[in-house]
Amino acid sequence: MKIAISGKGGVGKTTFASFLIKTLADSGMKVLAIDADPDANLAQALGVKKGTKIVPISDMKEIIEDRTDAKVGSMGSFFKLNPKVDDLPEKLSIKINGIKLMVLGGVKTGGSGCICPESTLLKALVRHIVLARDEAVVLDMEAGLEHLGRGTAMAVDRLVVVVEPGRRSVETAHHILKLAEDIGLKKLSFVGNKIRSESDKEFLLKLMPDFDFLGFIPFASDIIEADLKGKPPFETDQVGMAAVKEMIERLK
Repeated sequence: MKIAISGKGGVGKTTFASFLIKTLADSGMKVLAIDADPDANLAQALGVKKGTKIVPISDMKEIIEDRTDAKVGSMGSFFKLNPKVDDLPEKLSIKINGIKLMVLGGVKTGGSGCICPESTLLKALVRHIVLARDEAVVLDMEAGLEHLGRGTAMAVDRLVVVVEPGRRSVETAHHILKLAEDIGLKKLSFVGNKIRSESDKEFLLKLMPDFDFLGFIPFASDIIEADLKGKPPFETDQVGMAAVKEMIERLK
């Protein structure tokens, strides 16, 4: 099972990812969690102490240069477009409670779609993880889906987009849908999060009538408390965990 998760910042995308990862791990699956959002905080959501101190792979200059034969930051240089990455998930992952976690980071140079050593290495790594690994993979993506190439996207079992009751969140969901279509990713589902009442659910269904919703997660103030105390959200929000467990049955 290879699942990518996306959505506007602040909608609870990473919280949902942590629920999903924890549920899969508890069911006995080997799980590789990938933080592919430049605003990386999946480590904290999984309970990694001092998760903000983790160095993203995109900042590992020596590894990037070694695998691509390029000088990071140099302009117009030649480098390998198919670097060796199959050993990196074992070498660069952090293990916590039976879950392996990799923090990719973002590419800060060249803008969207840049062809640079950092981008090339990250895309090759994601391609290997999705196409060649035999474990469950959950990718916490940014809304732009920059780490997914066309061939990789077509191999993902499902792209799950998290939305909250709000017009900007819904607009982002439509934008992600268009991006997914552009790279050939056709298996999309949506999750409504931070649902405070039936009217919140009706709001999303009215503005997104043709979207496939896996389910809805109630708003939980306990998640804020968990964040303040540095605890994973799944330790305090049992209702949210139960909702995600039901959704997994629809993902299979």
